[in-house]
Amino acid sequence: MDTPADKCRAAACRLNQALPKHQLVVMHSGNGSVLDPESGRVFIKPSGMDYDQITPDDVVEVDLASGRVVRGDRRPSVDLPHHLYLYRHMEGVRSIIHTHSNHATAFAACLKPIPLCLTAIADEFGDEVPCTPYVDNEGDTIGRTILAHRGKAPAILLGNHGVFAWGPTADAALKAAVMVEDTARTVLLAMQLGKPVLIPAAEAAKWHDRYWNRYGQAGVSTAAAPEIHRATRVAA
Repeated sequence: MDTPADKCRAAACRLNQALPKHQLVVMHSGNGSVLDPESGRVFIKPSGMDYDQITPDDVVEVDLASGRVVRGDRRPSVDLPHHLYLYRHMEGVRSIIHTHSNHATAFAACLKPIPLCLTAIADEFGDEVPCTPYVDNEGDTIGRTILAHRGKAPAILLGNHGVFAWGPTADAALKAAVMVEDTARTVLLAMQLGKPVLIPAAEAAKWHDRYWNRYGQAGVSTAAAPEIHRATRVAA
């Protein structure tokens, strides 16, 4: 019988395997993690491994409080300190994803947020996706900067770097990362035609409320849900 740790390890493996499938990463860039709040353990991608080669046994298990590796023969992602900082300081977050997805990272390269100019952005995020200034990768700098500049969205652009997204489940974090890239692509296309027109905050609030409170099939069986959804519910 699988233990909670086994289930979280498998969920983290599936989450990382989903990143290239959604064209959010290339080669070894990016990473995803899952937190088990009961045990205080973080399950994260091993550093520098091809995504299609990662198995649950390759996922590195880390103690959240100390940052010490407690299981795994691989070295954890070099972004582990940022994941740990965010888990320690963002209540309710159970999964974090870091990517360099092309269109979103183009905004980050210009230190620009993804503007609130699409109802899809209002739906998913309720506001623009903010962008931080450039910061280095030493110590807790990235984690502190994300906390200082985050907005309503469960995602942020890290200036000159890439994307961080998070959620209460791995499925939610993956969706946030996918939607950041998808909306960034559309906004960049719009910019070829002219200046995108911003949606007023009050109007965005209407879309956001409808999407999160009245859209979808709340309470309906998830028997036909995608595998990533079923597998990562253990991290909720």
